[in-house]
Amino acid sequence: SFTYGKHSDRDLLPFIFYMSILFAVNVLCYKTFDEISGTCSNLLGDGVSQEDCCLNDQYGFQLTENGACQSCRGAQWSKWSSWSACSVSCTEGVQRRSRVCYGYHEGTCPIGTRDREMKSCLLKECCPVMGGWSEWSSWGPCSVTCRTGTQARERTCTNPTPVCGGNCTGYNRETKTCDTRQICPTHGNWGSWGPWQPCSHTCSIEGSARQPHQQRSRLCNNPPPSFSPPGKPCPGPREESQSCTGLPYCPRDGNWGGWKPMQPCTVTCGVGQILQKRLCDNPSPKYGGKNCLGEDVRRQPCTVKVPCPVDGHWDEWGPWTSCSRSGFEIECDEIPASQKRNRKCIGRRDAGKPCAGLRMETRVCYSFEGCPLPGTWSVWSPWGLCEPVCGPEPKRTRKRVCTAIYPNFS
Repeated sequence: SFTYGKHSDRDLLPFIFYMSILFAVNVLCYKTFDEISGTCSNLLGDGVSQEDCCLNDQYGFQLTENGACQSCRGAQWSKWSSWSACSVSCTEGVQRRSRVCYGYHEGTCPIGTRDREMKSCLLKECCPVMGGWSEWSSWGPCSVTCRTGTQARERTCTNPTPVCGGNCTGYNRETKTCDTRQICPTHGNWGSWGPWQPCSHTCSIEGSARQPHQQRSRLCNNPPPSFSPPGKPCPGPREESQSCTGLPYCPRDGNWGGWKPMQPCTVTCGVGQILQKRLCDNPSPKYGGKNCLGEDVRRQPCTVKVPCPVDGHWDEWGPWTSCSRSGFEIECDEIPASQKRNRKCIGRRDAGKPCAGLRMETRVCYSFEGCPLPGTWSVWSPWGLCEPVCGPEPKRTRKRVCTAIYPNFS
């Protein structure tokens, strides 16, 4: 490498390497040699002979711990370094790169080759020219109309105008404090909302769009607007309302619907009634509401000019006939006979229904009236009270009944 007339450590490497071979110098042997940076890494050992270390030409070595690192391979150029940055930021400049000759023990790098290169570079065709500021403008109006505010003025970067990306140094705007010497008005601001008022109703009407609501209000006193100078009133409404929720439905009283068409006469003959009905469904009572007042049916008489049939009905039964057998009355006979009685169906007319049931009925009978029968006494009754209760010869009595003994009939 070029050192501009002075010898560097790397200029002495061939001589050092030659002397180390001649006198079998021990070195620090490394597994890796970086051709770009010229540094060694991955130390294999200290006190290794240079000859043994360089049996592998990929290795590198150092004669001393702080000395330059040298490659074991034959002399050759390292890879070119990256191009340097352009020497100027505008117009034409140069870029440089370099390389190093490593491995002097088997000769030197080819004569006539260079360790440095240059090339031209152009980042921008022109260099920035700074501009100059114009005169400041007049101060603008104060930012407020009362108390203290700010004023501003401006200038432009046009004296001269910068070229090729140049600019002006400093600010294009500056401000200063201004005092209007005026008192500011106090604008109104609302105080806290008051509590909600009771609902306008204690129940809600089912199906109605208008539901009970409640209101609350607030005062423009936090603070109130000033009078002089006049401040702005509080923005927004003074009152607000909301619908009441969770209320029970209001009782709904019933109301009659229209009368239905008249029904036919209730009879097919004689005099009857014509009925006309209506329902309590316009609307029907709900939620404890009152029922409709008045009748749900109205009546008027009707006449069908047809005689009504009258069903027959039985008259009272007649007396039982004498107890007889085969047309002859019997007396004191243990063989049963029969007796009959009749009744009449009366009052039937105009195709009325006949009487239901039998016109005559028969029963079994025995005739013992006036016949001699044995008797038997019943059990004595309990004794009665003494009579008279007080007086001479009181007595008490008891009774028994003589009952006829009837034969056992078949």
